[in-house]
Amino acid sequence: MVTLNIDDLQQIDKFRDLQLILRDRWKTSELFDNSEADILIIPSLSIDQRELLKVEGCEHYEERLLFSLMRLRNPRTRLIYVTSMPLHPSIIDYYLQLLPGIPFSHARHRLLLLSTYDASLKPLSQKILERPRLLERIHKALRLDKAFMVCYNSTFWESELSLKLGVPLYAAAPDLQIWGTKSGSRQIFQESDVPLPDGSELVKNSADLANVAADLWERQPTLQRMVIKLNEGFSGEGNALLDLKPIMDFAPGKADHIQRVAAISDRFPHLRFQSSQETWANFSQRIPELGAIAEAFIEGEIKHSPSVQGRITPTGEVEILSTHDQILGGPDGQIYVGCRFPADKNYRCELQELGLRVGKKLAEKGALERFSADFITVDKGNGQWDIQAIEINLRKGGTTHPFMTLKLLTNGRYDLSTGLFYSQQGRPKYYIATDNLQKASYQGLLPNDLMDIIAHHRLHFDSGTETGTVFHLMGCLSQFGKLGLTSIGDSPEEAEDIYNKVVEVLDHETSGDHHNHAIFSDYNFPMTGDGYSC
Repeated sequence: MVTLNIDDLQQIDKFRDLQLILRDRWKTSELFDNSEADILIIPSLSIDQRELLKVEGCEHYEERLLFSLMRLRNPRTRLIYVTSMPLHPSIIDYYLQLLPGIPFSHARHRLLLLSTYDASLKPLSQKILERPRLLERIHKALRLDKAFMVCYNSTFWESELSLKLGVPLYAAAPDLQIWGTKSGSRQIFQESDVPLPDGSELVKNSADLANVAADLWERQPTLQRMVIKLNEGFSGEGNALLDLKPIMDFAPGKADHIQRVAAISDRFPHLRFQSSQETWANFSQRIPELGAIAEAFIEGEIKHSPSVQGRITPTGEVEILSTHDQILGGPDGQIYVGCRFPADKNYRCELQELGLRVGKKLAEKGALERFSADFITVDKGNGQWDIQAIEINLRKGGTTHPFMTLKLLTNGRYDLSTGLFYSQQGRPKYYIATDNLQKASYQGLLPNDLMDIIAHHRLHFDSGTETGTVFHLMGCLSQFGKLGLTSIGDSPEEAEDIYNKVVEVLDHETSGDHHNHAIFSDYNFPMTGDGYSC
């Protein structure tokens, strides 16, 4: 846990005082009315940069909040979007053309795009603070009595930026980010009476980690595997799998505690990491800095990874926004690849209830705005599912932009009684989304090339039928062959068909090598029926 000095505490107090203004302004971010607002978007990924580097194309992930441009459908909203490097003009044009009922020129006039022209690995918020002239330009462009700031996650960089500009940030205060760590999440789950796997307290060195892992094995003698987690991670990149099967001779009842600790310690260099770039030598060096925990790995033949998303308003209300079934990849299914909306009808209403408990506890702690809770569900047969909470995210995540894209495009509503989202025409909507459609054959495609393909094959979102695909992470395409998309349909099957059509078209258009596989093609999208009631 970070120790705060007196300057940090004073900054937090000032930050919270400024946030009180949000009580009068926050609804402007949700309502499609004619109220005036200036929204400052700072898509800074202010997380551990060494962990972020494991995500290919991470320098383009500032594009994931570009769904916010759809807020310009309110004709009296102005928006400032700041990035590390300039965005390709066709990417901006693409989003503005999605706006229903708003002339392109009118929306473009209300959008100010700014850049630091700095591709270094520093967080964007830090880059802005290091450029006083850019800071001043942002300040002059804002109507301070109508402005608020939105970010990806909230750290002391965002807090300082908020205070320098005099603009309230709609996010949890930096000192509350502890509740989004692995150990902090476990504490919230325990205090909220939300089921979670057995696990350890936070430790700060490898010797203590081996000891708490041995304690966990003694409490759960039938364990086959454990997950070793850095206390702070991104998209599962800080997780590693400890396989106990090779050291079963040291299992509880066969050896003493000291022998068991030694055997586990000897296995650490053989951990299965989710990133091919990771090694035990590097991972172990992060433990004194970030801390780590050991947690029981949840086994099961039929197992899903759902999540529930919520929001805590500036006035203290807790709202459930959505549920998803996450689609995970990596060697052991620990890496976030994409999601399917909504979650399985067999457990999505229970997820909503558990998410509400988590949200209320976070609200008691003083948290604000977005949160999500990740779970593992295991089919026990006869319609029964075992549900275990895994972690909390106090930030926007991989499920934020697809859901907000759907909401802002359709101006529809989420129905708690069914766990479904309905458009204004009363149609339930479904989608499949990913940040990780990636192929070597896609490398070299420029954003303009993608626009040509979208137009020629009519892959775009149709505002009349409210179905189709919305693309993102287009800046990743040329260098990394990587693309994000959200495929929206009127049924789970239609959403899958629309997604598959996009892959088929891109494959055909880049068909120099027919043996390439889209990363997403390795994962199935289990369709479990509509389920119109909870």
